[in-house]
Amino acid sequence: MSEFVYTDQLPLGADSTQYRLLTTEGVSVERLGEQEFLRVESSALTALTFAAMQDISHLLRSDHLAQLKNILDDPQSSPNDRFVALDLLKNANIAAGGVLPMCQDTGTAIIMGKRGQRVLTAGQDSADISRGVFDAFAKLNLRYSQLSPINMWEERNTGTNLPAQIELYSDPHKNQSYEFLFMAKGGGSANKSFLYQETAALLNPAKFRSFLDEKLRAIGTAACPPYHLAIVVGGTSAEYALKTAKLASAHYLDGLPVHGSPDGHGYRDLEMEHEVFLQTQEFGIGAQFGGKYFCHDVRVIRLPRHGASCPVAIAVSCSADRQAKAKITPEGVFLEQLETEPAHFLPEVEDSHLDDTTVRINLNAPMNQIREELSKLPIRTRVSLTGSLVVARDLAHARIKAMLDRGEPIPSYLKNHAVYYAGPAKTPTGMASGSFGPTTAGRMDSYVDQFQKAGGSMVMLAKGNRSREVTRACKENGGFYLGSIGGPAAKLAQDNIKKVEVLDFPELGMEAVWKIHVVDFPAFVVVDDKGNDFFAETLRPIATNIAVGPPQ
Repeated sequence: MSEFVYTDQLPLGADSTQYRLLTTEGVSVERLGEQEFLRVESSALTALTFAAMQDISHLLRSDHLAQLKNILDDPQSSPNDRFVALDLLKNANIAAGGVLPMCQDTGTAIIMGKRGQRVLTAGQDSADISRGVFDAFAKLNLRYSQLSPINMWEERNTGTNLPAQIELYSDPHKNQSYEFLFMAKGGGSANKSFLYQETAALLNPAKFRSFLDEKLRAIGTAACPPYHLAIVVGGTSAEYALKTAKLASAHYLDGLPVHGSPDGHGYRDLEMEHEVFLQTQEFGIGAQFGGKYFCHDVRVIRLPRHGASCPVAIAVSCSADRQAKAKITPEGVFLEQLETEPAHFLPEVEDSHLDDTTVRINLNAPMNQIREELSKLPIRTRVSLTGSLVVARDLAHARIKAMLDRGEPIPSYLKNHAVYYAGPAKTPTGMASGSFGPTTAGRMDSYVDQFQKAGGSMVMLAKGNRSREVTRACKENGGFYLGSIGGPAAKLAQDNIKKVEVLDFPELGMEAVWKIHVVDFPAFVVVDDKGNDFFAETLRPIATNIAVGPPQ
């Protein structure tokens, strides 16, 4: 009989995170009997949560910013890779000012806490943390995105961005410390978390590479690459595999061992991480519009599994790489030090150095003239848009479809203007707009053919890939889909959006129909009126008989 040996499934090494001291208030040490305990007041939990949500909405890790600069420095980067990377760096600088959040989808608040055995609180930790989330979304220029079900078919925005996802654990190894991971997960990257129930047949190099080639290409660009990609193979349950993938995408598990053992712990496979990273560079998808930087980096974690089950989980952290670690100790309340001066990473480079094929489009011209201009351009062409756009997304599209189904005409604003799939965050005082980046185009795919046949949505602007049905509709109806860079919502609000007004359905809040005036708004031709689709080219699989070998 084997001897009992306890093994943590995810044994992390020493914490090398750099922290900053927030406060010493609300923290004290009490002696009870012969033992000392850390006393954490409710106010400390609330203040820490507020500060964390504020920081991750505006600031990024230095390593992430360095990876963006690396794209600009790499001579093999495509012009579109460099353009996207530079735009994201400019966006980071604007967001760091603390007014405009880096992304208009300010996300679901996700908090994980590990509480030591000698930590005392008031016993309402989840409520105290939720209060911090509430305060942050009420006081900052963030967006309420949480919908509460009234019944199976009806939902209502909570108006607070609550509930937050809060998971608290007891950890005997922490003793007098309370440690946290704060995340803000937007709909784009959250929707690109996948679980595949596989078998042991997947566990050979050729099949695994073929599997990843199909699944990773299918992620597409809707979640705003370049990504921090995480792949987890195995797991004692499906949900554990998915959770591990989410933590790995946040680099929370970087301290795992790098070799397996018979003891049943998970580990990082560094060689496979390198192989998958190279594989993603072969896709041609790049940083949204062609190139090699589909990913910044890759984490591959191998977990123990039941012999009859082999779950595989895939998750990404997007260009809004929003997470921070925190801890409360007898010394005070500490939050991970994020980069407050991202200008250090901006190179001496101008847009003119990146791409000399930009075509200017006057959005105030008649729609037929706009379509004639776009029809001359091949896919991948970079365009600069100036003029009026109509903004409409999910709920507005559903309302307009209901009108068409009743036999009513499509609104004239969808006939006369290009439509931008987006929804703004709160507008700061003195500005024309809050952060106002594109939302995922694919959610509106089912409306396109009907709207175009009614004379609307002939030019669409959003982020990510579209279905074949959209390409077919554009070919049949003479429409176009332009891709907007996913990620730089703050930069768009500051530099490109000059006027915003509600046009229709004001009761829908941020999902109302808006009219905005833009200047030099950057985009790319993705789908044209001839049936060409940039993403269709990048989704073609590569040969699957290439053996996985060691890093070169």
